[in-house]
Amino acid sequence: MEHLYCEWHDYDLLCERLAEQVHRSGWEFDEILCLARGGMRVGDVLSRIFRKPLGVLFTSSYREQGGTEQGALRIGEQIAATAALKGPRLLLVDDLVDTGLTFVALLPEIKRRFPQFAEVRTAVIWQKASSQFHPDYVAERLVGDPWVHQPFEKYDRTLPTDLPRSDLN
Repeated sequence: MEHLYCEWHDYDLLCERLAEQVHRSGWEFDEILCLARGGMRVGDVLSRIFRKPLGVLFTSSYREQGGTEQGALRIGEQIAATAALKGPRLLLVDDLVDTGLTFVALLPEIKRRFPQFAEVRTAVIWQKASSQFHPDYVAERLVGDPWVHQPFEKYDRTLPTDLPRSDLN
């Protein structure tokens, strides 16, 4: 399997590239909804740049084999936000589109559950070559289907006892 390793500096640049694409499109949106967990950092960055409210929808499909194999999609019941997202234009954000199955299943479900969103556009950092879904905004289209290693994933293998001891008490 091919691997792509992304460090924080490159991750930040890709988020900025994504923001620039959305901005250049001229599309005005009201709120951002990010998919947790992978889309949370992207959503946070875009929310800050565009000064738009941010909501979080918890989804999960990569639970099998230590998070490396896609299983059945689970979608949270509610959007977490400090105030209700009213729409009507929503930017749906995630870190990447792999097979595309999450977006294919999720978009009709969002429209069914949350009818206030009359228009939903999608934005991701990476789109893999074999994806069945093509987001509206993509920072980097990959030529293959590498396993993407993101900078924060080091914490997937870290326990509190692994952290260096600090004297901040």
